[in-house]
Amino acid sequence: MNLQTLQNNSRLQHKLAAEYVLGTLRGGARSRFEHWLRQDASLRQLVRQWEAHLLAMAELAPLSHPSPQVWEQIRQRIGDARKVTQSVSGRWQFWRELRNDLAFWRGLGLVSTTAAVILFSVMLNKQSERPERSPAQYVAALEDDKAQAIALITGDRSRRQLVVRMLNAPQIRADQSLELWSVSKEGKVRSLGLLASQGSATLPMPEHMISHEQALLAISLEPKGGSGNPDKPSGPILFKGQWLQL
Repeated sequence: MNLQTLQNNSRLQHKLAAEYVLGTLRGGARSRFEHWLRQDASLRQLVRQWEAHLLAMAELAPLSHPSPQVWEQIRQRIGDARKVTQSVSGRWQFWRELRNDLAFWRGLGLVSTTAAVILFSVMLNKQSERPERSPAQYVAALEDDKAQAIALITGDRSRRQLVVRMLNAPQIRADQSLELWSVSKEGKVRSLGLLASQGSATLPMPEHMISHEQALLAISLEPKGGSGNPDKPSGPILFKGQWLQL
């Protein structure tokens, strides 16, 4: 795969950008993606967007107090990481080149640190304290027409659940409702249920949401009780975002 192929595949761009920010893109694939970042400003902008999405996820993380064993593991691994960093510092030419892009550098420092600490703590907690819990396997960050994050939606395949968290609650009238929709690559639209304008909601995750054919999630403004047609919104689409598998 080359940069031109990636530029023609929006879904793959989002997938690689998300994996890059999360740190799950490794080895040659990560090096290749970093090479493309140096050449493509729009790809760098996409990475910034995913940093913002993940920072919003970090802000939603519930307050928890890791056990002393977890903190000890963190201290040990940070110590090991510092030793490795000192021995390979000469390899980070890519990061030195990005210093010219001040906004990118500041955003990466803030979000990467926050995301890394939270994700690291969560993974250790899952391994040592709650191994039976399964992580979200799908995610969509819904934005308005000004690219402001409005809602974060995660999907758990094993539990068949969608969890919707409103980040910036829209103001709606008492005679209106918000309705969540899935949109396939072929344009097939299906209702997933009604949403509260504030807080969070849990909805069933239909079988078709596991398919790779699902491209988007969207929220429409509807009359009280939702659209009369389960296959088509009756009101305007307010927010939308890509449905991605992690």
